[in-house]
Amino acid sequence: MKTLVIVTHPSIETSVINKRWVEELKKYPEKYTVHELHKVYPDGNIDAEKEQQFIESHRNLILQFPVYWFNSPPLLKKWLDDVFAYGWAYGSRGGDKLKNRKAALAVSAGIKKEEYSEEGRYRYTLEHLLSPFETTFQYCNADYRSFFAYYGAENDEPSASKLDKSAQDYLDFVDNL
Repeated sequence: MKTLVIVTHPSIETSVINKRWVEELKKYPEKYTVHELHKVYPDGNIDAEKEQQFIESHRNLILQFPVYWFNSPPLLKKWLDDVFAYGWAYGSRGGDKLKNRKAALAVSAGIKKEEYSEEGRYRYTLEHLLSPFETTFQYCNADYRSFFAYYGAENDEPSASKLDKSAQDYLDFVDNL
C-alpha cells in the first residue's frame, strides 16, 4: 500500500520548498499519493467521509505544510477537526482507523534552525511547536514517526542542488518510516 501525503499550502504555485517536494513525490505515483487540500477543497468544505476512506486505503500518512505563525495553515486544522472524528479516529465506538498507522509530518520552516531553540530568538524548538500533532496522533493510537523539516525558507533562496538534496532526503525519510 502507498503513502498518502496530505499537502496543505495555500499558494503552492509560488512555494519553493513544498512545491519541489510535491514535484518529487509525483515522480513515484506507485509509492505516493499526493493530496493537495487547497486544490481539492478551495471553499474549505471538506468531505470527511471521503477523506477517511482515502486514509484507510493507504498504509502511511504524512501531513506536509509550511509552518504558519508557529502552527499549520488553517485548512489543515479544519481537515483534522473534520476527518479525525469520534468513532473513526478515536473513541469507544470503532474509533480505531488510525491505530498503528505510521504517521509523520513534513514541514518547511521559514526561520533558521538555530532560532528554534531555547537560546534562539523564539525560545522553542520546532519539535516542541509541533507537539500538538504528535499528541493528536498518539491520542488516535497512530504510530507517530516524527517530522522532516527544511529550515530557513524565509531568508534562503536555495540553490537547485540544495532543493534536489532536500527533496531526496524527504523521500528517504518517507520511505524509512
